Amino acid sequence: MKRLSVIVPVYNEKKTIQEIIRRIDHVDVGMEKEIIIVDGCSTDGTREILDKLKRKDIKVIIEKKRRGKGAAIRTGFKEATGDILLIQDADLEVHPAEYPYLLSPILNGGKRVVFGSRFLKGRGLTPRGSYIGNKLITMAMNVLFFVNLTDIATCHKVFTRDVVKRMNLRSNGFEIEAEITARIIKNGERIYEVPIDYMPRTHQEGKKLHWRIGFKVLMSIIKFRFTR
Repeated sequence: MKRLSVIVPVYNEKKTIQEIIRRIDHVDVGMEKEIIIVDGCSTDGTREILDKLKRKDIKVIIEKKRRGKGAAIRTGFKEATGDILLIQDADLEVHPAEYPYLLSPILNGGKRVVFGSRFLKGRGLTPRGSYIGNKLITMAMNVLFFVNLTDIATCHKVFTRDVVKRMNLRSNGFEIEAEITARIIKNGERIYEVPIDYMPRTHQEGKKLHWRIGFKVLMSIIKFRFTR
């Protein structure tokens, strides 16, 4: 039987970490699941919650210093033992209930990479500024890499294990979104998108992204286009 590894990068998610674990547990994907939580030096009490988790199907990794989302994802990939790897943010903006839908193209359609697009069917509930920023970085990827994607910054990215092994990721921060997409394309893989629901939270509720990060991702797209 195949195994699904759910990689959960975490930083200061005390209010949501237990709920995201509950939601991952609740969804039936027709295979064994393991949850790999990588905490990037949370300071809000998240670490204390994670320290109490004593389950064979959950692996908790506490980083010694804050390095960023990219570093957490890379660590999670190294620790994963599944045949299929899936990234899940802990902020509850995207729901694990989508897993069967995300996995179906791989399990039943022979796909190797699936992105859950928040914008395949339009803007939805995304604030206008965030939507425009996401469209700009995705457009840059499309133009420079000759693809036709709608959401490269989505959290919900799913890969077969051999795809992940070939990526050789190096980014530590949010630019990991650009690097993952760029390396997949450069490796000759095709990205299959499916629409997903998206419930964005506000900065007051803990959202960490801002325009400076978007600019950094944009510069990373250009860098990854012209470097190996």
